[in-house]
This record gives sequence, structure tokens and C-alpha cells, in this order.
Amino acid sequence: MSKMSPEKARELRDAGKHRPRGGAAGMSEESRGDTSGQYSAFVPQPGIHKHRALRFDAHFLPEVDKAQSLLAGLPDFTVSRGAAPHVLLLGYALRDYTFDGIARALRKQGFHLDNGWYARATHALIAFVEETQLRNLYGPQRLIKKSQDIYSKAWDHHLHGDHDDTPAELREDK
Repeated sequence: MSKMSPEKARELRDAGKHRPRGGAAGMSEESRGDTSGQYSAFVPQPGIHKHRALRFDAHFLPEVDKAQSLLAGLPDFTVSRGAAPHVLLLGYALRDYTFDGIARALRKQGFHLDNGWYARATHALIAFVEETQLRNLYGPQRLIKKSQDIYSKAWDHHLHGDHDDTPAELREDK
């Protein structure tokens, strides 16, 4: 077997005869069900309006049409077909819906979502991010100036390490 030279590698690459590596790193976005980078779980989406790709089990393709018509009836919710036949593209406001809530509701209705390792990892990441964003969105606002005053007053009443019980007049040198 001969060694691979840079020229040979470029020739194979340009001819399209190379073999892609396995795993998620070697998978194209289309083969994973992503249609564009904006629907990827790993692209930051600041704000409360989210765009997600929901993947169904490829063995149950007729369910995708049923789920699309079911989700299309939700208020303030957009749904469309993805590039892959088993993918729905969702658009929603985080104040109204969460990806985890949508997936749970669909599973409860009997739909079969993708249960591969990539889909489970992506789902867990999205659920964590959205839960954290909701907690920060609805959590109490911390008043920084007030908290500093509170800690200062608490520190004034705290016994410090250099506390001396001797009266001040006896501590002074005469």
C-alpha cells in the first residue's frame, strides 16, 4: 500500500472519491436532518424566538404529516417540512412553548421521535438551555447596589477575627 501524498489527497478530494469519516463529525447537516445552520442546536439563538429541527423516527414517515397538521393548529407557532423527509422545522416563542414540552406532547399522542444518540444529546442540550433561559427570564432581578448594602450591614454586626474584648481606654498606650 502506498503512502498518501498531499497531491493524491487533493486529487481524491476534487474527484469526489474520498470516503467521509463516520460519526457525527463526518455527517453532513442534511444527513442529520438539519437544513441550514440556523436550525442547528449548537448555533446560539439569543432572545426568546427559537427555531428548532424536530426529527422523527425514519420508520414512521406517515406520522410526520400528521404531526405537522397537529402542530400547525397551535397559536403563535410555525411548522414546516425540513430537507429530510423525517424532519419538521419549528418556530416558536420561548414564553409560549419549549422544545421539551412539544416533544413530550407528541410522544404522549403516540408519535415516534428519533431516539438515536445524536437526537437524545441534542434534545438534552436544548432542554437545558431553554430551561436556564426561562429561569433567568422569570427569576427575580438582583439589585446589585442593594445587595452590597445588605452585606455591608451584615458584616458590621459580624464578630471579626481581630475582635478584642478589652475596653478601648485600656488598649491605648499611655
